[in-house]
Amino acid sequence: MSEVKSHEFDSFLQKSAGVYRLFILYGPDRGLVSERASAIAGRCGVPLDDPFSLLKLDVSELTQAPGRLLDEVNSIGLFGGEKLVWVRGAANEKPLVDALQILSTEPPTGSYVIVEAGDLKKGSALRKIGESARSAACIACYSDDTRSLQALIDKELGDEKLGISPAARQRLLEALGGDRLASRNELRKLALYCRGKSTVDEEDVLDIVGDASAISVDDAVDAVLKGDLDGLLHAMQKITTSKTPAFLVLQACLRQFQQLDVMRAEMDASRQQAGQVIATLGRGLHFRRKPIVEAALKHWSSPAIRRELNRLQTTIFQSRSRASLEESLVLQNLMAIAVQSARR
Repeated sequence: MSEVKSHEFDSFLQKSAGVYRLFILYGPDRGLVSERASAIAGRCGVPLDDPFSLLKLDVSELTQAPGRLLDEVNSIGLFGGEKLVWVRGAANEKPLVDALQILSTEPPTGSYVIVEAGDLKKGSALRKIGESARSAACIACYSDDTRSLQALIDKELGDEKLGISPAARQRLLEALGGDRLASRNELRKLALYCRGKSTVDEEDVLDIVGDASAISVDDAVDAVLKGDLDGLLHAMQKITTSKTPAFLVLQACLRQFQQLDVMRAEMDASRQQAGQVIATLGRGLHFRRKPIVEAALKHWSSPAIRRELNRLQTTIFQSRSRASLEESLVLQNLMAIAVQSARR
């Protein structure tokens, strides 16, 4: 088994990646998942411009044809040679889990499999396979910390022979970090903007770098709770611009309504005030969010909360089965919940 921590990836890629045929990459930073999957694909030695050697699949295609992954892995290319099957958008789907369970027991000899997944919980089926099978590498991809961002800034600007002032670096650290690809794209845009200069200064960063920070989806969730449609649209536009997956907002909203459900049940059972319940069951809430959650608890009844939980769960299913409509589905349903909040 090989469980690769986020900070161990570079060393793993250079020293150990060639030993494995199965790779499962997961984490909240979709850009970093994609970037590392591409790096592994480059190390496999399979020609990535050859459609007979490389096959990219969305996980929904496996749901429609459960045996397809095994068929593709075991098939022989038209002109021979090794093959790479690259699966995207995974999240513990049964056909994928079943196929990987078989492949981890009997690893392919002429094919590689790369699976890009979202933020898998500890003990989830897909992550379990990667962490327990000797033939699979399970790679965590978490948002960049300050040290990783410093290295990314130095590399991207260094490639263009650009220095950077301390104030400009601090501004970049505040603006980047939510998604590796978004952060890298912002840095490349900055480098292009500053071409011909020797040093990037704070004004350059303010002029050209968008907000690709670890965008807290709390802004969108709070707008839903407050019934603030304009705030929700602004937050979603910001999230989309930074290339943060809309699905993460949906997950955060689901978790928030699950917490509301528990808190409201406690309020009704013990006849406590919203503030008292939050003091005991909402200790993980940021202080800025507590008044918003308290107001929601006062206005939402248990049946109404559960109705919206059903709506969110249905939206999650729809967004996973119709990935091309994910952003529209998420926005439409979050706005519908926000409208209900406004009425209350």
